[in-house]
Amino acid sequence: MTLTHQPDLSFASRILGMLYGVAFGDALGGPVEKLSARQIEEKYGRVTSIHQRWHRMDEPSARRNNRIRGNGIITDDTLMTLCLMEVYNETGRHLDAWDMAEAFVRKIAWEPRWVPELDREALVIERLFYPEKWIFHRLQLAACDPRQGGVGNMVNCGAAMYVAPIGAINACHPAAAYQEAINFTLGHQQSYGLEAAGVFAACVAAAFIPGITVEGIIDIALKLAKDGTRQAIVATLEAARRYRGQAWDYFEVVDALHAALLSYSPMGDDLMHGPEKAGVPTMAYQPSRLMSIEELPMALAFCLLREGAFRPAVEDSINSGRDTDSIGVMSGAILGALHGEAIIEPEVLAGIDSANRLDLRAAAQRFTGAAQTLIQQDLNAAAAYRQNVMPLLQGRGE
Repeated sequence: MTLTHQPDLSFASRILGMLYGVAFGDALGGPVEKLSARQIEEKYGRVTSIHQRWHRMDEPSARRNNRIRGNGIITDDTLMTLCLMEVYNETGRHLDAWDMAEAFVRKIAWEPRWVPELDREALVIERLFYPEKWIFHRLQLAACDPRQGGVGNMVNCGAAMYVAPIGAINACHPAAAYQEAINFTLGHQQSYGLEAAGVFAACVAAAFIPGITVEGIIDIALKLAKDGTRQAIVATLEAARRYRGQAWDYFEVVDALHAALLSYSPMGDDLMHGPEKAGVPTMAYQPSRLMSIEELPMALAFCLLREGAFRPAVEDSINSGRDTDSIGVMSGAILGALHGEAIIEPEVLAGIDSANRLDLRAAAQRFTGAAQTLIQQDLNAAAAYRQNVMPLLQGRGE
């Protein structure tokens, strides 16, 4: 008699899967970030292991901002995800832009922790890219209205990359996740950078719905997404569906997805910044209702093409080039929440924990407890609301 074991799709399992997906996509994509798909293929073949050498490690230390990567090291994507989880653990409630200005600023700018890329204890803000440092500059130093914190920032994927925990806090309620992500990251981003944060959080929340499929997650994303973000997702999914269900050439698919994105993101493969770009006008990173980040549409396209299979989708995401770690984070978080801890490879998890001085299981457990408490509070509030409003709807206002 053959015994079959049903996968653990409990809330705790899905949160662990989500966090592992974030860290795995980040660690897998970090060493090849900003390379094109063909440059990755030329230097690495197909990247399938976290144990890779960073393509910039041979540069002088100062030129790579004194950072290290490779062999399982995570980047700011995972660090900021963990910071957000800690904010929920400590506040025990839903968040808005004021929490970005208070609790989150304290996490990234005032609380030292091990920063793997710097190979030392440091403040997270020391590692952050300029549009993420903006959080501190705008909200604490400039002391603006927190809801206006994102105004003037360089528009990028920086807010979307760390909002997966907002999806978990609003598990099975994508519209609420979308709104909370918008309300919180108003303190950080604007325009399509803000919109992507809302849609990504909604995708993660949808992934917690029992029995949902990747198609179901995508349908929810399209119902919520606005303007260029929605159109970019539609365009990449149309390209992906042309190849779905048949044998396909990887580079042909990547080229088709990038061609679909070109109307919404003009950067292409030219992601490096140097003195030659000083003063050169560009549409990249500018607020626009017509534009989109690339990371979320690419992640959703590979989730669809791989029919929700975790590792193939994350590998495809990061081997497609450009912002590899963040594309991997987004596909990893969505599919990790969908499948739970069944997607975890113990030796990979151990490698990530060791390389970064983390305990992801313990972090997931702490956050699970906080999330369960908050969701129960929401359910109690919903029951009280129903009790109060039903007499009104039934014509009994006494």
